[in-house]
Formats: sequence, C-alpha cells, structure tokens
Amino acid sequence: MSDTKTPVTNDLNKLFDKIKDVRMAMLTTFDEQNNLHSRPMATIRPEADGSLLFLTDAHSAKVYELNKDSKVNLSYADPSANVYVSVSGTANAYRDAAKAAELYTEPMRAWFPKGKDDPNIMILKVTITQGEYWDTPSSVLSQAFGYARAVVTGEASKDDDVNQHAQVVVK
Repeated sequence: MSDTKTPVTNDLNKLFDKIKDVRMAMLTTFDEQNNLHSRPMATIRPEADGSLLFLTDAHSAKVYELNKDSKVNLSYADPSANVYVSVSGTANAYRDAAKAAELYTEPMRAWFPKGKDDPNIMILKVTITQGEYWDTPSSVLSQAFGYARAVVTGEASKDDDVNQHAQVVVK
C-alpha cells in the first residue's frame, strides 16, 4: 500500500474539464433489491451551481430507484486520452418543461419521440458531493519519461511527474 496521499481540491472546474469531451457517463443507482444498477446516460452540461444535468424518461427504473435512494455514482472514461473520472453525489428527477425544452436537442427524439414537449421528459440533476479523476498523458514522450524514471530510480512515476490524480470534495 502506498503511503502517498491523493491530492484534494475543491475546484469542480478541474473535474468538469476532465469530462467536457466525454459524452457518455455510466450512472449507478441502487435497484429494488439494493444491488448496484448502472446504465449509460448522456451528460448535457454542468450547471452554475456545480450540478450535472441529464434528461430521463418519467417511467424509467432510475426514477423509481432515485426515489428510494438518491445516492448515485457517475463514471466517465476516455481511454483514448487516458482520462477517467468518478463522481459521487445525490440525484433527483423532476419535471420542468421550460428547462427540458432548453436542454433538448433533436437527436434525443429517439428517446423522446414527441420532441422537446414530450410530457415524459424529466430533468435528472446530480448534485456532486465528491469526485476523483485520473489523467495520464497518452503521448509516447510522457510514457517514455515515466518508463525511464522507473528504470533509473527504481520508483514508479509520481502523480506530479506524468499523471494527474486528485479528489474533488465539494464544501
């Protein structure tokens, strides 16, 4: 076990910067047997209050699950860029026709066939309590540097050498 501590920040913008190009997240909730249940969700955008917004169907299992237990996790991964993010928080689903119309885009018609005025559209808001990210530069030069350091010193690369890893805690 490592004796180094993961750096901690309160800067949600670091977290948002890591996920800005990752369109899909895996949303994990607790199902009716209290087992973990994950499904892909398209992140629409972060809000000014630091929450993340999604659109969901009023009749989906996730709405039922969130009413039982609002704790969620979102996992983001961009393997081509070696970026991985985990976000924990609480979620709630609510109706807001004006906000749904604002967030709706035409490709969402596959899930909401009646368009932006579909009465089944709900906003799913995740209020972040904490997150963690891992960002390892994927360039050959960065990897070569980490390899050379390990060979010369016999030590693994430190986070500040080639990796970015931090916890984000919301106050």
